[in-house]
Amino acid sequence: MQARAKGCIAAGHPVTAGAGAEILAAGGNAFDAALAALCAACVAEPVLASLGGGGFCLAHDRRAGRTLLHDFFVHTPLRRCELSGIDFPKIVADFGVATQDFHIGMGSVATPGLVRGIFAIHRAHGSLPMREIVAPAVRAAREGVILTPFQAWILQTIGAIYRHTPGARALFTDGSGALLQAGARIENPGLADLLDALAREGEALFYDGEVAAAIEAESRTRGGHLTRDDLHQYRVIAREPLHVRYRGATLITNPPPSSGGLLIAFGLRLLEALGPFEDPPRSVGAAARIAAVLAATQAARGRHGATPALLDPELVAAESARIAEELAAIAAAPTCTRGTTHISVIDAAGDAAAITVSNGEGCGYLIPGTGTMLNNMLGEEDINPGGFHRWAPGARMASMMAPTAILGDPPAGGGEGWMAVLGSGGSKRIRTAILQVLVGLLDHGLSLEEAVASPRIHLDGEHLNVEAGQSEAALELLAGLYPRHSLWPEPNMYFGGVHAVAREADGRLHGVGDPRRAGVCLGA
Repeated sequence: MQARAKGCIAAGHPVTAGAGAEILAAGGNAFDAALAALCAACVAEPVLASLGGGGFCLAHDRRAGRTLLHDFFVHTPLRRCELSGIDFPKIVADFGVATQDFHIGMGSVATPGLVRGIFAIHRAHGSLPMREIVAPAVRAAREGVILTPFQAWILQTIGAIYRHTPGARALFTDGSGALLQAGARIENPGLADLLDALAREGEALFYDGEVAAAIEAESRTRGGHLTRDDLHQYRVIAREPLHVRYRGATLITNPPPSSGGLLIAFGLRLLEALGPFEDPPRSVGAAARIAAVLAATQAARGRHGATPALLDPELVAAESARIAEELAAIAAAPTCTRGTTHISVIDAAGDAAAITVSNGEGCGYLIPGTGTMLNNMLGEEDINPGGFHRWAPGARMASMMAPTAILGDPPAGGGEGWMAVLGSGGSKRIRTAILQVLVGLLDHGLSLEEAVASPRIHLDGEHLNVEAGQSEAALELLAGLYPRHSLWPEPNMYFGGVHAVAREADGRLHGVGDPRRAGVCLGA
């Protein structure tokens, strides 16, 4: 959609986007709108967003003349309990064509940072009172939100978590014990009360007050690691973002210790070294190049870790030369061969916020009386690459989340003042989704809508997942290169959900919500 008024927001649910649009219409800036949307996402997208989780906000603040990355992701507990007493069961999420294992229970809970993040962003960039910002979410929680087909599908996919405890069953199942279906109304008065209380009393309620006491009691009696000290000592970190030049544009994204932005930057450096794309989207050549870069990124992460060493010019040169040889060999051969959600906002003044948050999949336990499920980040394989129960105590966890801004004049842009903000949900697919959207925008000159809609691929180990929509020739090539592969019959949330908004040089605002995750875009 396009808008010329007060702002534009793209998000994963109509209620989420509507809360942000309401705040923009009331005179709030991009950050007010993003925070209102984030609170509403905890109501309308409860499997993907929760006050019990964490995330990141890339804040492009024109008044301050800078861009900051607010890191409010989860933190490992200060102490690790004996494993014999830890609650850490495994569940399997079934996406239809692929499955993914997760661990849940109180032993999977890391220190949540989302509430501290909301208040830190508000102090740094907000303009409206917190009571006004949370009002749309409080209203939605009290009146109830209709469960959309997409949200119902997610709930079914990891239904074992949302039937795991009496508290979860009370909120997410019907009278017979069956998970709620599309069209059901979810009312969450406990979450409404918590949001209202936080707006009045501040974040201390969650980190030092009654909520902290409730979290500690649940953790102590149900096999978790968290204590009051973990909550009291949690802090949001303001970081300088990672800046990357690519095809004449400047990309600003999540820096280390998180890994998503760094891996995207490494992939872009490889693509830059390989030179311009000579083949159009969905072609054999384009598919082969993207697949090779994804494989190289995955291998480099395994060898070097997600550290700044990945951007060493010698490493990039060596890897790009190897890929070029590989692509030349392919061209000469016969051709037969995670719960996460994102919010993007730009306002009329040019302030922009990109917020990606996650609750993992949820641990199965709600904080009593709050309607809020705690995260299971200690049970996510992709952010525990060294193995479960090996985390360093008292450390910020890494993440694939990579809220990103683009500043410059891409082929599809409208001049020097063009900018866009975007991000994605999707666990380990986040980096591959964002990378492919960036290639669509900056290499192939696609519009924002076309770049988001284009079919994606994702390499998981040696198994390549290929989304519907590739050309027959590209499918044939990819199947030959990767004997272990799955061809998905239609677009799927497995491949991420990139919600993006852009501001043209003349001030016009437009955006797109990824249809894979029922995304929407609204103007105000």
